[in-house]
Formats: sequence, C-alpha cells, structure tokens
Amino acid sequence: MNTRYWKTVELLSRFVTPYRRTLIAASVALVVTALVTLSIGQGVRVLIDGGFIEGSVEDLNFAIAAIMILTLLMAIGTFIRFYLVSWLGERVSADIRQAVFDHLVGLNPSYFESNHSGEIMSRLTTDTTLLQSIVGSSLSMAVRSVLTFVGGLIMLLITSVKLTMVVLVVVPLVLLPILFFGRRVRTLARQTQESVADVGSYAGEAIQHIKTVQSYTRETFEKEAFKEEVEAAFDIGRRRVLQRAFLIGSVIFLVFGTIAGMLWVGGNDVLNGGMSAGQLGAFVFYSILVATSVATVSEVYGELQRAVGSTERLMELLQVRSPIQAPAKPVNADKLRASLNLVNLGFCYPSRPGQSAVDCLNVDIEQGQSIALVGPSGAGKSTIFELLLRFYDPQQGKILFGGTDLRSLHPIQLRKHIALVPQQPALFSSDVWHNIRYGNPYASDDEVMNAAKAAHAHDFIMRLPDGYNSDLGEKGVRLSGGQRQRIAIARAILKDPKILLLDEATSALDSDSERHVQQALDRLMTDRTTLVIAHRLSTIQNVDLIVVLDHGRIVASGTHQQLMDKSELYRRLAKLQFDAAGEWIVAEPEPEPSKSKKAEDWDDALDIIEQD
Repeated sequence: MNTRYWKTVELLSRFVTPYRRTLIAASVALVVTALVTLSIGQGVRVLIDGGFIEGSVEDLNFAIAAIMILTLLMAIGTFIRFYLVSWLGERVSADIRQAVFDHLVGLNPSYFESNHSGEIMSRLTTDTTLLQSIVGSSLSMAVRSVLTFVGGLIMLLITSVKLTMVVLVVVPLVLLPILFFGRRVRTLARQTQESVADVGSYAGEAIQHIKTVQSYTRETFEKEAFKEEVEAAFDIGRRRVLQRAFLIGSVIFLVFGTIAGMLWVGGNDVLNGGMSAGQLGAFVFYSILVATSVATVSEVYGELQRAVGSTERLMELLQVRSPIQAPAKPVNADKLRASLNLVNLGFCYPSRPGQSAVDCLNVDIEQGQSIALVGPSGAGKSTIFELLLRFYDPQQGKILFGGTDLRSLHPIQLRKHIALVPQQPALFSSDVWHNIRYGNPYASDDEVMNAAKAAHAHDFIMRLPDGYNSDLGEKGVRLSGGQRQRIAIARAILKDPKILLLDEATSALDSDSERHVQQALDRLMTDRTTLVIAHRLSTIQNVDLIVVLDHGRIVASGTHQQLMDKSELYRRLAKLQFDAAGEWIVAEPEPEPSKSKKAEDWDDALDIIEQD
C-alpha cells in the first residue's frame, strides 16, 4: 500500500471516529454473529454422529434445537449489525458530503475557473453515494468474512489437522489473484469515476446552453460528441468489470477445487476409520464457510478498491486550500469608514501570469462618492471589482478599506458591506422571496416587498402566476433579462451595503424601466460609496468621478465635462454615442449584451485615434 492510500484511510477515519460507539456496537454484533455461525458446525457434527449414525432421537432433538437457537441468535445479531453498519454508512457519507460542500463554497472562485462544475458535482454526489454503500455494506461484509475465515480456520485445525494442511496450501494461491487483480481494479475504478464525471460535465454544459446548441443546429454534433464520452466511460467500465470477473472466477475455482480435493481426502479417512462422518460433516461446513469468506473478500475487495478511488477524489477536494485566507486576528470591518484607496495596484490572473490585468492603479474614493469605470473590454474594470471583493489578492500594491488593508479583514465580513449587481444577474431555482431575500435572509416580507418596489419590480412580480411565491426556474429562466436585473437590484437594495458595485446594472432594461430603476439606484447610492462599470455613457454623466481605463492603466480621470475637454479617447467615444443635436442616443435594450458588442464603440474610437 502506498502512502497516498494510507493518507486517504486516515482522512476517512476522521469521519468515522465521532461515531465510535456505534462502530463498537456493530463490531460486537459482528463478532457475536461470527461466533454463533461457527458454533452451528458443532451442531452439524452432533446431528450426524449422534442423530444419524447412532440413531439417537435425543441427540437428534438436541442438535436440531441447538441449531434453531443458534440460527435465531444469528438472525438477531445480523439484524443489529446490518442496521448499525448501514446507519453508519449513511451518516458518514452525509457528513463527508456536507464537509465537501462546506469546503467548496469557501474556495476561491479561481478554483472553479480551472475545474469543471460537472466533475465537482460528480464527486459530491456519485462518489459519496458509492462510499455510502461501501461503508454501510461492503466493508461490513469484508470484516465479517475475515472473522469467519479466521474462526473457520481455527475450527478446521481442531477438527482435522491433516485436512487443514490441504486448505492452507491453497490459501496463498487464492491471495495471489486478489492482490494482482485488486490493484488493477483500483486503478480502473478511479478512472471509471473520472470518466463518469466527464460524461456528466459534458451533458450538463450542453443542457445549460441548449438554446445556443439548437440555434446553431448543433444537435447532431453534440449527440456524437456525447456518444464518444459515453463510449469512453463504457470502455473503462468494461475493463474494470473484466478484471473483477477474472478476480472472482479465479478465486472461486481455487477455493471450491480445494473443497473437492479435501472431500476426497476426508472421504477416504472416513472409510478407513480415521475420522467420523460427523467430523467430516463439520469440516465440510467450516470449509464452506472459509471458502465463501474468501470468495466474498475477493468480491468485496474490488468494491473496496473502487471506494478507495472515490474516497481519494473526495479527499482531494477537502485538501484544496484557497489562496485567500482570513488573517489570524482580523480587523473589525463594521467600524471602518466606506472609503477605498487603490494604491499602486498591480495584478495578473494566475492563468496569465505574464499579462497584467491592472497595472500601477492609484485611485482614492471617499465615503459617499460615486466613481465610474469606463474603458474597452479587457481594460481591467471587472478585475477591480474582483479585487475589491477579495476574490483575488494583488501581487503588487494594496487596497485600503477605511484605511485598512483588505488582507487584514475577514473576507466574509468584508463582503457583508459590499453589494454587487452584475450585468448578468445570478438567480436561483427558487421563488421570488428566496431570490430577493438572498441579500438579507432575516428581512421581513414587508422589507422584501419594499425593496422590490424600490427596484420597480413589484408590479411585474404581482403579475406572475403565484406572485412572490412563483418559482423562477433554473437561473431565473422564466423572467426576461430586464426582470432578472430588477430582482438583482432589489436584492442589493435589501442588503443595504456600505459599498455598491454596479456592473452596468441598467443595461438590460428598456427606456422606461431604466429611468425608474436609475431613480431607485440614485436613492440607494445616497451616502454610499459606489463604483459603476459603464458601457453606455448616458448613465454616468452625474457621477463624482469618471476613470478611463485601457490595458489595465488609467489613461484619464475627471468629470464628464472635464474628460470631454481633455481626453481624446473619451471624447471620440462620447461623440459616437451622441446624435447630431448633441443629445444622448438611447440604445435599444439588450437582455444579454456580448463583450464584443460592448467593446465595438471603443474599438471604433481607437481606430479613429490611430488614423489621426
């Protein structure tokens, strides 16, 4: 066994240890049941020698009564063992599933950017289900079989040393295929779990983007691609089953071949008067127990190897450490002012270490100020939001919240004071109450409704089939883009944060809704520090400061009028969004604008500058 195997066993034992009393009780029941089972062999000996050979009715009745009592005790012990071990399997798998999920929700978002959600879900569901069956059933069978094997071997020695030697000669031969094929089964078992995860991940992604699949008429392609994933999983599963079949078949042949040889030797001893028929009967009984125990161990061994693969995958998740850690003694963020200072800020994404997302940024934002970030796609606007939320830590410089470095604050407490309204809001597969109350789980129904009214969402919510009790479907699919946006804005209003992060929060609204929601946001922004990512300049003319970004650097800053006077890039962009009369052009609502569309006007402006 390698170090990784024992490390996995050690981690798994941590989940079993809290239920040591249940484990001890199940073990006692297991031992008692094994002893009772072994005692039945002596009842068989008395039954044959006393009842059948000597014709004693008393011995016959005694043997039958003893066997019946032992059978009843065995049934009771089996019931207790099965219930306790099955309960333990359910409990341990539930604890592992909870521990893995608790760990996952605390991991840095960068982990999920490099790992498929379908593969993670497979570990959380399929692997824990397999582990449940192993801990709750197969492991118990293995331990019971080992006890029966050892006890049966001892009784064989007591009954006939000569015949036992025949059995012991074959035992090493039986262990060879268990060790040889078991190692292969373990390797293939892990590959099977990973291939099944790939199948689930591929299917989940295709279903998630079903509109794109169908609009591009890629159904046939996706069917063929999915078939390849399924067949790859099947091939690995077939090889695993083949190895297990070799394992079980070879063990059964060796074990029962040994029994046949033993019966031949024992039968000759009975005929020659070397042992009684009852002794041979008892020996056959114990031999069958030993044989079935070895066969069971060989079969369960393959399952245990498969469980080890699943456990390794689960424990790998638990051992992942987030690069964002809370300090040992965090500063209390509740007492800090809502001012922000970006000091010589530099950051590269881990996946692109040689490319700066932001470079030498310096911005001071006083409490209550509203700042707009504008620039082409890839300029670093969204990166600033992610750094403010401490999804990442900068490699250079620092961010101060109320004069305190973000790394001195607990990430959870920091994020309690920040509300993010993304351009594409995230809604959950639940009702309206749940989605708005996500901003404040302790809010009353009246507070939820007031937040919805402030976001101009109350009217359309009341038109839904069940009002606030209406299920919104997966990712809010039953709502339009503008309606989803207003639900997200209501959620932020309900959170009542110190700092607002608005990623073009009104871009998905029609003109009338945008006007009403902008009024609601203006009220919400009062006395709060607000950062706005803007693509439509008509929404940011009245902010305190506009910061123009390009390639992660600040190229200009000021009010709208100041930038019109001094920034060629900003002025060119603004002119593209002005009409001939000098009025802002009101763009048509776009429920889900693409990044390339958002950058189009910037690219045009840059082209004009280069031509100049």
